[in-house]
Formats: sequence, structure tokens, C-alpha cells
Amino acid sequence: MTKIQPNTALLLIDFQNDYFPGGKWELSNTRLAANNAAKLLAAFREKQRPVVHVRHEFKTDEAPFFLPGSQGAQINSTVAAESDEPVVLKHSANSFKETNLKQVLETLNIENLIVAGAMSHMCIDAGVRAAADLGYNVTVAQDACATRDQEFNGNVVPASQVHASFMAALAFAYARVEDTEVLLSELA
Repeated sequence: MTKIQPNTALLLIDFQNDYFPGGKWELSNTRLAANNAAKLLAAFREKQRPVVHVRHEFKTDEAPFFLPGSQGAQINSTVAAESDEPVVLKHSANSFKETNLKQVLETLNIENLIVAGAMSHMCIDAGVRAAADLGYNVTVAQDACATRDQEFNGNVVPASQVHASFMAALAFAYARVEDTEVLLSELA
């Protein structure tokens, strides 16, 4: 069995209220993904391992969701940050672009990341690829990620297929992709 290395952080990306039921941009299975992320979060906290949260706000009030200063842009209580856990604010899909995320990870001496969050096809994809390109060893907790149906050229692609396609692509060249329960057993 693989063991999670000591220099590993849990990176929770965009578990924000607008993605949950009643939010402005509800995702498919957000609660299930957040509950799985909460299990990882509890395990990391119990073992006193680093946790970093990323929160997205658009720079304009004309955005469809994550409006500046709004309740919808706040991290959902299921995986809310504790006072000693860094929260990185971003304004684009890539968690590293024009943020201090890399510096936060360097300060924590992090070489490995376990990533969970939303949306699978957007900010998870962009963040994982950027992390891998920066030299981090990345694992995605695939059942702790969520997305929504997408439409292209009049074809609706169900969220489950969007998620599966992006996890397959990440697993091919950018990350190890696992279920939460596997990762929890490796942390034990």
C-alpha cells in the first residue's frame, strides 16, 4: 500500500456556496464531493498535516457567480478553513495564476498535493496541470470533486461524463487519481 508522504498538503479548491444547492451555479453531487473532502480534511487535521484552501472571486459584479464579497463566494461550512489554515484568493481558473499559492506551499515545504474541489473540468483541471508543471506530485481525490452538465455545439454532456473525461485526462499525464477511501487508508 502507498503511504502519504509527510510533505503532502491537502488542497481544497473552490468549495464555495454558489456551487451548492440554492447557489447561483449549482453543481451535480456537490454535497457528496464536499462530504468526501470533509473526510480528508478531518484526517489531515487529526494527523496535523497542512491544509490549504483556495477561494475564487470574480473581479466584477457582472459575473454569473462568485461575486466579490458575496455569501456565494464564501467557502461552504462543510469544509470551512480553520484560523491556522491558509486561504488563497484567486481570480481565474488556475489556482497558481497571480496568487501566492506557490509561496504558501514553499513555506510549508510541500512537494505533494492531494487535490479536491470544483469544478472538475475547470479549476481542478487547471490547478492540477499547473501544479504538475511546477513539479508537485499530484493526487486527485476524484470522488471529492464535482462539476455540472456542459453543452457544446448543441450537445449536452452529462456531468458524470464531463467528470470522467477530465479525470481520465489528468490520470494519463498529470496526476494519480484515486477515491477518497483509498487515500484515507493511505493516511492511516
